[in-house]
Amino acid sequence: MDVFIQSLSASFTPFVILLMALGVLIGLIFGTVPGLTATMGMALFVPFTFGMDPVPGIAFLICLHLGGVSGGLVASTLLGIPGTPSSIATTFDAYPMSKNGEPLRALGIGVIASLVGGALSFIALVTISPVISRLAVKMGPFEFFALIFFALSLVAVLAKGSMLKGVTAGFLGLAAGLVGFAPIDGLQRYTLGILELKGGFELLPLIMGLFAISQLLIEILGDSKSQDIDLKAKGFAFSLTEIIKNWWNLLRSSLIGIAFGILPGLGSGTSNLVAYAQAKQASKTSERFGKGAPEGIYASESANTASVGGSLIPMLSLGIPGDTVTAILLGGFMIHGLQPGPLFFTSNPDIVYVVFIAFFVAMVLVFLYQLFGMKLFTRVLTVPKQYLFPVIFVLTVVGAYTTNSSIFDIWVMILFGVVGFFLVRNGFPIAPMILGFILGPLLETYMRRALMTSGNAADFLTNPISALFILAGIACVVFTLRSEIKEKRGKNTNNTLNV
Repeated sequence: MDVFIQSLSASFTPFVILLMALGVLIGLIFGTVPGLTATMGMALFVPFTFGMDPVPGIAFLICLHLGGVSGGLVASTLLGIPGTPSSIATTFDAYPMSKNGEPLRALGIGVIASLVGGALSFIALVTISPVISRLAVKMGPFEFFALIFFALSLVAVLAKGSMLKGVTAGFLGLAAGLVGFAPIDGLQRYTLGILELKGGFELLPLIMGLFAISQLLIEILGDSKSQDIDLKAKGFAFSLTEIIKNWWNLLRSSLIGIAFGILPGLGSGTSNLVAYAQAKQASKTSERFGKGAPEGIYASESANTASVGGSLIPMLSLGIPGDTVTAILLGGFMIHGLQPGPLFFTSNPDIVYVVFIAFFVAMVLVFLYQLFGMKLFTRVLTVPKQYLFPVIFVLTVVGAYTTNSSIFDIWVMILFGVVGFFLVRNGFPIAPMILGFILGPLLETYMRRALMTSGNAADFLTNPISALFILAGIACVVFTLRSEIKEKRGKNTNNTLNV
């Protein structure tokens, strides 16, 4: 108890409070501006903490981490561009709701969902981090393969309504993920003799192209008319009844975020897509998804914020980063002479409490910044398109270039922008392509590792945990396909009766 009180007093000095507020603000900026990410922000500002004591340095980095993930809400809602990979699924319903004249409502839903997800992941971080980390570390390549297989099966859910087009988009994502060096053996694939392709396509230029450039092309070449924008709503612009109605969606999505944050290599970039797909599958009005459904925003934003707390659990307890941001954060700990791992909770209890306190403060500050900034953020929608679009294009070009400081990534972004434009114009969903691109290489890696371990493909089904996930994935596809066939038969029957 004395250690906690000492950590509390050390964390609430004026200097540390200022640093935490600054860290959240910087994180939100990096998350909001298309092309900038929490990873980039963390990499740039870790050196900023070199001369600090551990308490202010660690508190600043934790706040920057949470702010960076949460900041993607604004660009996803107002511009239809994922500010970070963790907010990809947010664009699917937040942007349509914004275009339908309700940007404040979309932002309000995202703000409260982030708060709920952050609160639940904070509870998990404080109470069950050692237990959960021990379970996660026991998972081998068979279990990881099966889990990723299950996540990929959700392509069927994301593609519901046009299974063929959705699966086609998913395979396009898988194909894009195959470019470059193969995992394990390092064989070059589909590089066409181009040196820059040996490392494969980077995620950031790809999502900037599929969402930002394609959206710009659609707006410029299309004839879409802007809706009247409601900026007069008070408070959150939605009712407490709606939150209560979505309690299970929030809880389920937050748990998905925590779980995917704990598992190395997955993180918020995957959790928001999986949570969105689960929400769509469970919804009785799944046809509303992609057109401004509040359930989709609740699912995505609660999951991506919850994954932040989840990713800190294996880092603190085992010294294993859950994603790229926590990998850089781990470096920040080591710079300050701290070594996260099994003995960290006993050897540095004061720093553990500082992490808990900083996470809680960051969660509150993100909520307050976004709450009081909602009406200011929405003013971007009143900017004429002839001024707004060039700014967006420049930001995306800068964001793509800063990935590897390479002009080639800008061309990759433009290429996928054209691909995304034709996909959207012809009714192909983008979400399955993103999911296939992110999870495809991971699926192949764990499949190869599993086969190298045993050499027997049957072990995927004899292992209880992997068999459970594989069967669940197959059931998900079959159930979705069956419901889609029923819906089409019902429509055909109605059309026949009307004739």
